[in-house]
Formats: sequence, C-alpha cells, structure tokens
Amino acid sequence: MKNEEFKFKVQNVSFFGEYFKPQTVKAVVVLVHGMGEYSGRYKKYVIPQLNKANIGVITFDHFGHGKTEGKRGHNPGFEAVLDSVERMIIKSKEIFGEKPLFLYGHSMGGNVVINYALRRKNNLSGVIATSPFLRLAFEPPKWKMGLAKLILKVYPGMILDSGLEAEAVSRDQQAVEDYINDPLIHSKVSPNFSVIFMETGEWAIQNASKLDIPMLLLHGTADRLTSYKASEEFAKNSKNVTLKLYEGGYHELHNDLVKEEEVNDIINWINDKIA
Repeated sequence: MKNEEFKFKVQNVSFFGEYFKPQTVKAVVVLVHGMGEYSGRYKKYVIPQLNKANIGVITFDHFGHGKTEGKRGHNPGFEAVLDSVERMIIKSKEIFGEKPLFLYGHSMGGNVVINYALRRKNNLSGVIATSPFLRLAFEPPKWKMGLAKLILKVYPGMILDSGLEAEAVSRDQQAVEDYINDPLIHSKVSPNFSVIFMETGEWAIQNASKLDIPMLLLHGTADRLTSYKASEEFAKNSKNVTLKLYEGGYHELHNDLVKEEEVNDIINWINDKIA
C-alpha cells in the first residue's frame, strides 16, 4: 500500500491531503470528514478496511480543521467547501486513474457529499453518507438560532462553541476517551459551518428527488447529534437511496459497536455498484 501526503490550495488556503493506494485498486473513495474532527481519525479503522478490499482512499482536512490552514471552525462559503471536494476528485484521477469513484462523507461531510451530488455535475459511481448533518437531532434554542443568523449577516467569521457532547459520539468508551484527548479535535464553529449547513441540509431534503446517482445512507437510531429521521425523509424523497438504520447506533458508526457491520455494508455496497 502506498501512502503519501500532499498540499493543495482553495481560495489561497493551504489544504492538507493524503491518499492510500493498495497494490490493486478496483474503486476509489474520496473521504470527507465531519465537523470539528479531521481526516487522520479514519486511518485507525475505516481506511485500512477499505484498502484491504482493494478500494483506494483519498482524503483531506476541511477549512479550519486538522492540518489545513485557516481560522478554526470557519470556511469562506459553502461553494468553497464544494470546490475543495472537486479538487479531491481531480486529484484522485491523477493518482488512481479512471476508476469507479465514490464520495464518502460523515456528519457535516455527509451534508457536503449529498449537496455535491445534487448541485454539481459529476461522473460519480455513487455516494455514501453516514450520520449526515441534514438536521440536528435536537431543537436548538430559538434565541441561539436568532443570534447565529444575526452573526452570519454582520460577522460570519465569528467563532462560537459548538457544544458538541463527546459522549454522544460512540457507545465505545475508549472511542469517547480518544475523541476527548485528541489535540486536533476542536469545538469551534462559525455560522458558515452551522447556520449555512442547516440551510443546505433542509435544501437537500427538499431536493432529494433530483438525485440521479446511487446513494447509501447510514444512520444510528440513537444518534443525539444529527437526525436519523431527516435521513429517513431524504430517502423517502429519492428513488436512488438505499437507507440502513442501525438500532441503538450512536453518531460515529465507524467508531461505534457496529463499526465492523457498518464498514462491511459500505464495502459490499461499493462492490455491488462496480460489479
């Protein structure tokens, strides 16, 4: 397996990227991480499992996350976020050639890959979204949402605390401890990563019927961070979505008690689409 890091720029911001190329490659995944975390967290389990299945992986850290430059938890705009995914698609073809290509996004990254599939012309073989941030699993206080929308208008770069509950990440206590103690994980978020993503999540649900490529949508029914019911609604609005719910599953399914089942479901679905 060949593993190399690389840099690229979007709107003059220097991004961190990395790819993992097995000796034989039958498909490629562009992996898009969630809010507050970074791509390196997927090197522990998800990426090695995909590589064992002869699936290449290319990934990167979002604006204001991980090893990518910029104010923590902030991006210059939703289109710029989609542009970063587009750059990864172009880079993947340089590294892997013309292989069946899949987007795989978790949480906030799930919102990104879903919206990319709906908003941008593409030649993707499919999309995988796990615990996508289409809606929150809870109702934020009205005053807090009102304040966030005001800040979005007058100071979109203002950073707030996301208030993310670390214990809601996984039922595996070691995974929770690893999350809490990881120095690259942060709880900073600007309205461009909160309000805008709530709006684009709702837009995606309402426009799901426009999806013209296959999608695998995975969500845990005990997710306290993002709404599995929103995933159900999205799936009901599209003929091209395969939805699987994991009873009792927490937010990070790939770090939860169902991680083996979930990653096997992803690999089997990819294999089915390229057969």
